[in-house]
Amino acid sequence: MIRVLACVLALVAFAPAHAQNASAQTAPVRPAADSFKAVLADHWAWHLRNNPVQATTLGVRDYDTQLGDPSLAAMDRQAAEAAAFIRRLDAIPADQLSAADRLNHALLRQDLANEVEKNRHVQRAILFSNRRGWHLNFARLGERVPLFNLADFESYLARLAAYPEYNRRAIETTRSLVKAGATHPCAAMVGFERGIAVHIVDDPARSDLYAPFLKPRPASITEAQWAALSERARGLIATAIVPAYRELHDFYRSEYAPKCRQTFGDAGMPGGREWYAYRVRLMTTTDRTPEEIHQLGLSEVARIRAEMDAVVKRSGFAGDRAAYVEHLRTDPRYYPKTPEELMAVASVLAKRIDGEMPKLFGRLPRLPYTVKEVPAATAPGTTTAYYTRGSLTGAVPGIYWVNTSKLDQRPLFEMPALTVHEAVPGHHQQLSIQGELDLPEFRKHAVNFTVFTEGWGLYSERLGIDMGLYDTPEKDFGRLSYEMWRAARLVVDTGLHAKGWTRDQAVQFMLENTALSRGNIEAEVNRYMVDSGQALAYKHGELKIRELRERAERELGADFDLRAFHDAVLENGEVPLDVLDRHVTAWIAARKR
Repeated sequence: MIRVLACVLALVAFAPAHAQNASAQTAPVRPAADSFKAVLADHWAWHLRNNPVQATTLGVRDYDTQLGDPSLAAMDRQAAEAAAFIRRLDAIPADQLSAADRLNHALLRQDLANEVEKNRHVQRAILFSNRRGWHLNFARLGERVPLFNLADFESYLARLAAYPEYNRRAIETTRSLVKAGATHPCAAMVGFERGIAVHIVDDPARSDLYAPFLKPRPASITEAQWAALSERARGLIATAIVPAYRELHDFYRSEYAPKCRQTFGDAGMPGGREWYAYRVRLMTTTDRTPEEIHQLGLSEVARIRAEMDAVVKRSGFAGDRAAYVEHLRTDPRYYPKTPEELMAVASVLAKRIDGEMPKLFGRLPRLPYTVKEVPAATAPGTTTAYYTRGSLTGAVPGIYWVNTSKLDQRPLFEMPALTVHEAVPGHHQQLSIQGELDLPEFRKHAVNFTVFTEGWGLYSERLGIDMGLYDTPEKDFGRLSYEMWRAARLVVDTGLHAKGWTRDQAVQFMLENTALSRGNIEAEVNRYMVDSGQALAYKHGELKIRELRERAERELGADFDLRAFHDAVLENGEVPLDVLDRHVTAWIAARKR
């Protein structure tokens, strides 16, 4: 602001006196709305420049040959630019904006402030965990970008050629963590290198990145062009991609893995307690302390345990809850025999739930979703299922990914709760509707209020009750086990990162309080160790949405409309919990009128 003011004063000083007076009398003051509109436009253009692959998926083709920059220098530059946007926002009188723009202003400022704060921590350099990383994202590039014509494939090949440099910069960024002693815990990273090695192939045609060339040739591309493109792809995979994956594999095994931490929580890293405090605020959008969250978790565990006991009693099972859990974990009739059986159950469930959606929502997304198996390279170390967002403009569907590894640990009675969370009415419904709302682009595609997204996913599991999905004691117990799993996360995450728990303590707590298989529990605890705070979002968001629904039902009585309530919760996209509370409170008041 000082530099801008100095420039303005300099221009005035060099102008004739009469011009200065005329300027003072006639120069229009830019309205706050116009200033804010300019910030929104500049910010979104800035975001797309820094996220070129996302830009492509959203139909902005200016950066189709680029991958971005994972270097520390780029992080510093982007943090400085984010701070500059904050200064521009602070210069705008928010009280002169419309109510909608006041909310946009507040959310943009909060999102930018989170980025600036993140950059102050050494952990900003964390680019991979035991279930994600740049090498895994890049391997899926052919699924993430549109590939319809010659220009699309030329851009795809340009990105293949750009990967070695991106990989080198990412490795150098990660090397800063090794030097700082801020690596992941060893116990959580067992087998990580397999997810790299699977992409080191002898035959380029076996690479995931060659998959687009195994599909039918687009009609707009000639046979000669297709042959040339395919040959270039094989050459790039052999001479650029495979060596880059080998470079990462060597770095991980020789430099990173030997320096992994023997501790289990963030407190074992330099600045780890401060980093965890940031993560807690980021993921809950509250000012609760780790100890308060820990106690909330214990309270929820006790409540859900009582509901579990009631289900066991209704089931007619002769033993207690612990015996029933052991029964569910060990009886083979509850487990799929083949990956095909598991995928069939997931697919049929998804279509059944689709048919229930009009009863729960007045607005449904235009974007479809599909069901796919988690890639074999990452399946053994990742969670039971997850969702990846699609894009209408990028011609990419939403994807509900189902883990078909370790079938003896994928109980079928958990599938209803899993499917409503990851597909609809959970993540696909919420994120796809968000992408279609009349909101600034950053709110549709770039905000990151995990507490809302994951809170909605967990709340959606309860909607399975409204849909009649939990029609056996086993399925109802599976739902409660999933809710218990998220309640236990509050205890385990704070235990690991703020109370000095070991991995074994965390695993044992979840074994004693959920019906999850040991393999799932170990994978989950590994996840919490490397992605601190994220596990806190689910219960915080779900409890707030349930509180708001109960309030609406109580105050509106016979006038309560569940479809309208759900539409109201989703009509602002993902927002912090205090914003959601104010919005639904206003909605209730309007319905009363």
